[in-house]
Amino acid sequence: MAENTTGAEGAAEQKQQPAANPITIHTQYIKDLSFENPNAPESVALQQQPKINIDVDVEARTTQDQKLHEVTIKINVKADVGDKVAFIAELQYGCVVTLNVSDEHRLPVLMIEVPRLLFPYVRKIVADLTADGGFPPLMMQQIDFADLFRKKFASKMEGQPAGNA
Repeated sequence: MAENTTGAEGAAEQKQQPAANPITIHTQYIKDLSFENPNAPESVALQQQPKINIDVDVEARTTQDQKLHEVTIKINVKADVGDKVAFIAELQYGCVVTLNVSDEHRLPVLMIEVPRLLFPYVRKIVADLTADGGFPPLMMQQIDFADLFRKKFASKMEGQPAGNA
């Protein structure tokens, strides 16, 4: 049986309810995915450890109605053995979110916290992609999105308020 609360008791109960989530992810998706194995079948039979270079970028944009935000993580992986390319993998993984944060926190949340939430999915896609390409799965280490944000926006943030995404 449901309990009805009224008066001061009901008002106190309403005040104790938690605030809306600061980040609501509506959907996640692969925007672009590419895997190249230009020197197959020789490249998959290599016994040497490849030299792997991973480039990471994060982009955010706000829709015209200013209510939804798209965040995209871009991963580019190039593996070389000697002077030959073993593989090239490219992934753009995105999501659509709404934020319940103040304007001064919007950009850091979009560029740090949202990518942090998406990263486990990105890591799995890259691992599966490299394994399906004939190589050992590439297990990427956690990315410091706060450091990436600081490096990307260091010059822009000097003298400019944050929050314009």
